Amino acid sequence: MKVQLIAVGTKMPDWIQKGYGEYCKRLPKELAPKLIELAPGHRGKNASVSTAIETEGKEILNAIASNDFVVALEVLGKPWATEQLAGHLTDWRMEGQNLCFIIGGPDGLSASVLARANAKWSMSNLTLPHPLVRVVFIEQLYRAWTILNNHPYHK
Repeated sequence: MKVQLIAVGTKMPDWIQKGYGEYCKRLPKELAPKLIELAPGHRGKNASVSTAIETEGKEILNAIASNDFVVALEVLGKPWATEQLAGHLTDWRMEGQNLCFIIGGPDGLSASVLARANAKWSMSNLTLPHPLVRVVFIEQLYRAWTILNNHPYHK
């Protein structure tokens, strides 16, 4: 099983890179996601936000393999407790599917990306800055792995 995280946004602050890197290095190689950063669509005074979202969506879809199981991190998705994420990881490993998690840009994901998603996960009812979502995501992935391996981290 290969895991990748596709995230809109580049040039992350140092503390985001360090936080993401810290949890990523704790994961076993087969679960540590390959991070694919995509440039955000153009936004500006006279730019169309919908065009930016569609541009990002096309780039995201180009980075997904046709047989990947896609999980969109989406505010309108289903909330999963960490234990539920651990259960999903078990199921996905048994099925041998490659996983692709998606973090959209500041204005969300395009309709085409949401349509491609096999699951939609809401990490919180809070509005989180997109860079911070990377750190929360990787920590939760690590925490789910610790649950599956009876590691004392999840206490």
